[in-house]
Amino acid sequence: MTDAQIFDQGYRTYSGPRTGLRGALRSLVIASLRATLGLGRKARHKIIPILTIAISYLPAIVILGIVVLLGEVTADEANYYGYYDGVISIAVVLMVAFMVPQLLCTDRRTGLLGVYLASPLNRPTYLLGKAITAVILLLTVTLGPPLIVLLGYSLQGVGPDGFTNWVETFAKIILSSLVLGIFLTSIGLAISATTDRWGTATATIIGVLIASGIVTGLLVEESDLSPAIRLFSLVSLPLQLIHRIHNDEGFWTYSENPTWSLWLAFFGWVLASLAFVWSRYRTLLVRR
Repeated sequence: MTDAQIFDQGYRTYSGPRTGLRGALRSLVIASLRATLGLGRKARHKIIPILTIAISYLPAIVILGIVVLLGEVTADEANYYGYYDGVISIAVVLMVAFMVPQLLCTDRRTGLLGVYLASPLNRPTYLLGKAITAVILLLTVTLGPPLIVLLGYSLQGVGPDGFTNWVETFAKIILSSLVLGIFLTSIGLAISATTDRWGTATATIIGVLIASGIVTGLLVEESDLSPAIRLFSLVSLPLQLIHRIHNDEGFWTYSENPTWSLWLAFFGWVLASLAFVWSRYRTLLVRR
């Protein structure tokens, strides 16, 4: 009836490379990046990633077009890199709201979290992998465009004057991108840890980020309360800190909101958010 033959029976041991925890963490980051960017999925899953990335890079392309075609940007005007993150803040908020919840909510709802924890990963390393993935996603919209602007200005001769200033500006752009990415990642992960519903987490992130800026602005400007309340504005705080990194006062004066208070609030929010995420996952019941 058939030419099939059985030559041996039993199990074969795995003879490939054993990458252990490092390999499991790398696989988690790659799989999470593919899922959030919609790679290997239907076209509708790629719409939001493409839109957010396009929105963040569009101003950089426009600025470079003006420099190359019209040459109307002076060296002084080319040094205001601290304002670029404010221009693309909408794209950053959208990426945090729509992509960060997919990193945590989906795994809990589908039971995939138990599969991950059955590997060499444990809860701390799993959360570390998700945090790394979120920061990488945000760096695509916070780091890439300013670097393109810097390189474009430099090629046109309106970039930072001298090699030392160029390296300093380059380092400030990287630090600014990390500040914005780490801060919003921690906030997004904390909110996503409260629910396994992606839509609920997305709506909550957008509402919290927008409401925090409106409420704090009204309390300070209309009610004449302490300017320290601005430190509870979850979008303005990292953007204002980026201004200070680029040696610019920004929209908050040094006397009302000194730089040390911004850094203190930054680390306070990040540590509190990460501690909350860990408190949720430390006692979370996981079925394997």
